[in-house]
Amino acid sequence: MLCEQIPELEVVKAFDKPTIFLKEFENLTFDFCILDIEMPELNGLELSKLLPNKPVIFATAYKDYAADAFDLNAIDYLRKPISLDRLKQAISKVFLHIEKRQPPSDRQSVQLNSDKGKIILKIDEIAYFKTSEIDSRDKLVLLFNGKDYLLKNISYSSLSKVLPVASFCRINKKEMIALKAVQAFTYQQIVTEIKIAGKPLMVYLSDNYRLDFMNKLKMPS
Repeated sequence: MLCEQIPELEVVKAFDKPTIFLKEFENLTFDFCILDIEMPELNGLELSKLLPNKPVIFATAYKDYAADAFDLNAIDYLRKPISLDRLKQAISKVFLHIEKRQPPSDRQSVQLNSDKGKIILKIDEIAYFKTSEIDSRDKLVLLFNGKDYLLKNISYSSLSKVLPVASFCRINKKEMIALKAVQAFTYQQIVTEIKIAGKPLMVYLSDNYRLDFMNKLKMPS
């Protein structure tokens, strides 16, 4: 999913009075909130202090509160009128923040840098990574639906830190696969569910990564 297409969102509820929101807060399930600052009875800065562990985006017509907002670890500070692109950018920051707080095994998506900007990919859609033939610092990621993206300046070590360790495996110096993409394998070769020009992609399983591959498949080495 490209960053221009923010993850699907559901507006849980909207409030025009912060005091009413506080009364209902404990019974609401939500990931983050967008707060104005100039509000009756309680301003947005004061309200955010009462929302522990909830990411906050401030949206206001005033520029004077920006420093105070970031002192409170706000995810972003939007000035009205707010453009759609700017809102998407702020929400992407929220999802990145949430992902960083979650262990890789609990994540449903991951945000990565590509040659087209930041992208958000659903982890269960990722099939395969391959080192770029043009620049070894870059990696080509292939999805099960056939789409691919060029990831910029990222190592396999860095990828392993953001992906569920039990679901992905390095198979040689230049490739990593999702274990659910494995269709069959021999001592040195893996046949995958990934189709290239209508044929299954076959990849090399090197000596250095064979034991880890076998362990993750819970197979004897």
